[in-house]
Amino acid sequence: MRTKRLLAATGLMALAALLTAGPASAASTEDGDKPADAGTSFRTATEIAQGDKATASASTGDYLYWSFPADAGQRPTVEATVKLPDAASRHADTRWRIDVYDGLRRRQSCMYGMQARTAPKDASSVDLACTLRPVRAWSDPWANDPLPGTYYVRLTATGVDTADLGTPVTAEVKTTSKDIGGAAAVDGTLGSPLVPGKRVELSSTEPEDGWSSGWWTDRWVWTGIGGVLAALAGVGGYTLTSRNSPSGV
Repeated sequence: MRTKRLLAATGLMALAALLTAGPASAASTEDGDKPADAGTSFRTATEIAQGDKATASASTGDYLYWSFPADAGQRPTVEATVKLPDAASRHADTRWRIDVYDGLRRRQSCMYGMQARTAPKDASSVDLACTLRPVRAWSDPWANDPLPGTYYVRLTATGVDTADLGTPVTAEVKTTSKDIGGAAAVDGTLGSPLVPGKRVELSSTEPEDGWSSGWWTDRWVWTGIGGVLAALAGVGGYTLTSRNSPSGV
């Protein structure tokens, strides 16, 4: 009798596990390895790699967070698209905004891009973008320059009618970078990238080739070329002067 009860209880537990695990597994990823969720704070931000697109289903009024790595010499761009519910279910225009923060959680300004935009009541989606200043290998402590490390993206509705709070939306976020190279080079490097402590061991958002050493840029090439041209100009000037000087002098 005891054996039958034990087997019955075990069977019920296994069935319950299957029923609860199925939907969670189906909702965890999209297209295999692309994140299909978002964090609700800096500490729970979903990690994404540059070039990948992350999606999340949320409610109007939620704060959505993602994180990505950016290295010295890169100029990151964050693009976001919010797909809105049917106009019939909305009551007013909605204003959306993305903000980008560095590893010290300092908000970084956008060089260009539509960082905030109002979506009309009948709009089906709204597109946002923010291109940061080039990431520098080193900066003064008092400066707010972008530095190598983890960056955070926060997406939320900043202007929303009370009746529209909680309406379902779908968000898509993608980060890319342009390699600026020596144009953003400085003399000096950080001891380590600005990566939050809890992510040093757990973080997977790291450049594929690792963090750069920071000392080599194409500025060294142009500096060498400039030195060679200056030497040639000096030799040419000396030769021309020698030819035009009086004999015997």
